[in-house]
Amino acid sequence: MSPADDGPWWRGAVIYQVYPRSFADGDGDGVGDIAGIRSRLDHLSALGVDAIWFSPWYPSPMADAGYDVADHRDIDPVFGTLAEAEALVAEAHALGIRTIVDVVPNHCSDAHPWFQAALAGGPDAPERELFWFRPGRGPNGDQRPTDWVGEFGGETWTRTVNPDGTPGDWYLHLFAPEQPDLNWDHPGVRAEFEDILRFWFDRGVDGIRIDSAGLLVKDGTLPETRPGRPHPFRDLDGVHEIYRDWRRIADEYPGDRALIGEVWMPDRQRFANYLRPDELHAAFNFDFLGCAWDASALRESIDGTLSAHAPVGAPATWVLSNHDVTRHVTRYGRADTTFSFAAKREGTPTDLELGTRRARAAALLSLSLPGAAYVYQGEELGLWEVEDIPYELRQDPMWERSGRVDPGRDGCRVPLPWTGDEPPFGFSPDGAAAPWLPQPADWKDRTVRAQTGDATSMLELYRMAIRIRRADPALGDGTMTWLPAPDGVLAHHRRPGFTCLVNLSDVAVPLPPHTERLLASGPLDDDLLPPDTAVWLRTAEPTPAGPGTA
Repeated sequence: MSPADDGPWWRGAVIYQVYPRSFADGDGDGVGDIAGIRSRLDHLSALGVDAIWFSPWYPSPMADAGYDVADHRDIDPVFGTLAEAEALVAEAHALGIRTIVDVVPNHCSDAHPWFQAALAGGPDAPERELFWFRPGRGPNGDQRPTDWVGEFGGETWTRTVNPDGTPGDWYLHLFAPEQPDLNWDHPGVRAEFEDILRFWFDRGVDGIRIDSAGLLVKDGTLPETRPGRPHPFRDLDGVHEIYRDWRRIADEYPGDRALIGEVWMPDRQRFANYLRPDELHAAFNFDFLGCAWDASALRESIDGTLSAHAPVGAPATWVLSNHDVTRHVTRYGRADTTFSFAAKREGTPTDLELGTRRARAAALLSLSLPGAAYVYQGEELGLWEVEDIPYELRQDPMWERSGRVDPGRDGCRVPLPWTGDEPPFGFSPDGAAAPWLPQPADWKDRTVRAQTGDATSMLELYRMAIRIRRADPALGDGTMTWLPAPDGVLAHHRRPGFTCLVNLSDVAVPLPPHTERLLASGPLDDDLLPPDTAVWLRTAEPTPAGPGTA
């Protein structure tokens, strides 16, 4: 975040997502952990990020990689201890890096004490009111209460067995059966999560990332989904009361504590509702993440994002990859450069050289836009999606639940390469167990050590871009102005004196007048910007114009 920006840190921060299983393994069991993260904080400090977001590290049976949480107030032994997490927060703060933890409020694990009590107590157990237990349809109750389709695809109800062995009620799970949905109409659920927020804020964390933030409230009449009618569980108005309560808690704490929502919402106005001044501080921008590598599409996404955020005074966020989506080096190397869960398939022809060139340009675009930027671990190394993981090693439930059609999300979760010429590339100590997912041998050129000091590497590009961003008062939070540009080229200006050009056309284009070249994503051809290349320039202020100002 630019030092000239006096606003809250989260408005212009560069936030780095750590997926703990795959960042670094400190104890040698082949799974990343808190000890590994602590040992590699120097990498994040050198990268220059403002904050770290940790994906779930709580006790969990790991049916969905930790998003099936059994206890939000502790650490799973595979990752370490609560004391280690507290030490990590303190050590990151000592380096000037803030911390964000993931909270999963829509559902819990079927191993959670509440759910276990709900099962053990039978139909009259009071704990059943904390979930969505319902009788089945049909004469024998053997038909699901609704035909809702889950977020992973497939059915959303599982039938229980009563303590006496007879068939029982059904319970709702929008995700895997091991993730029963919580009933947010129950005051006990609301009080529990408000206490969880305080638990982590009391331990010094600076922000909460909210998983599946738009799904918490359900229509209790359980209507089927119908075109033209309100959806029974997505983006119901009652969810905003929850976040207004959470905002009051965050505002009780010093230091600009932030609430950041995972809000998959195609309607931009509905998306902006989550960002009203008394609700969430920020939300992930999936429209930009899924956008095609196309100048007009990207401009429309950027304009739409900024226009949606402006009325509520919230900062935009810019995201290229995360733990759920195909890495953008791979996406950008394909004929179809968009992202959609519905379209994800294996065996798609991919030009990784082209994808890498575009990913470098996309990094400069995203880091130059107004608002906050997110970096998913490994994108600073130029890692690609690993698509040849043996079937028997895959762990993502999306793989099986799709009938082995969707390859799942394991390919973007492969452990990071740090040093050396062969796996595990320093991910684990010498003599350790094999990493929980196999790493490609070709990653020997993508390790942190191999790229450090190489001015042409992806890592050094990110380090330099973030360094410039932190130092330049034009970058981070603020406004931007589009500049006239040839077809297929994006050009925008940030005051004072900063211009970014991205050439998405298939021909080189001339650079505008400038006094300095700050950074380019690839080699320039004298005063020409080649295709799939971006450049940051020091320029004079443009003449004020009407249309195009954002």
